[in-house]
Amino acid sequence: MRLSPHFSLAEFTYSDTAIKLKINNTPANGHIMKLTHLCENVLEPIRTHFNRPVRITSGYRSPALCVAIGSKKTSQHAKGEAADFEITGISNYELAKWIRDNIIFDQLILENYIRGNPNSGWIHCSYRANRLRKETLTYSRRTYFNGLVA
Repeated sequence: MRLSPHFSLAEFTYSDTAIKLKINNTPANGHIMKLTHLCENVLEPIRTHFNRPVRITSGYRSPALCVAIGSKKTSQHAKGEAADFEITGISNYELAKWIRDNIIFDQLILENYIRGNPNSGWIHCSYRANRLRKETLTYSRRTYFNGLVA
C-alpha cells in the first residue's frame, strides 16, 4: 500500500525486532491516515527538495513493539505521527537545518549526531495536524538540548 508517491506502508512497519519476537506491527486505519499526513507534509517535500530517496529507519511502532525496544507506548511512533530517517550522502545536521527552516512539523530531533561525522545519527520528525509546535531538539549522550546543536 502506498502512503504517498515515494513511500509505502511496508517501509513504515518493517521491524527486525517485531519479526524476531513475532510482534504484530500492523497499524490501524487511523494510524495509516496519520502516516499519510506525515508523508505528504514532511517526507515528500524533503524527497522533492533533495531529489534523493529518504530511508526510513523507524516508522510505525505498535505499543508492544515500543515496549520491546524500550520506548514509551505513548511515543508518536505508536500514534503513526513520527519517523526516523536519513538521506544517504546528506549530512544529518544539514538535513535537520533544512527541515527546521522549510517544513511545518510538530517535533524535529537531531539524534546522536557527532560533529565532523556527517553520517552519524539520524533525524526524528513528527507531524500532528492539530499540534504543529515546530519544537526543535538535539539528543546526544542521553540528554535533550533545545535547538540544533552540532
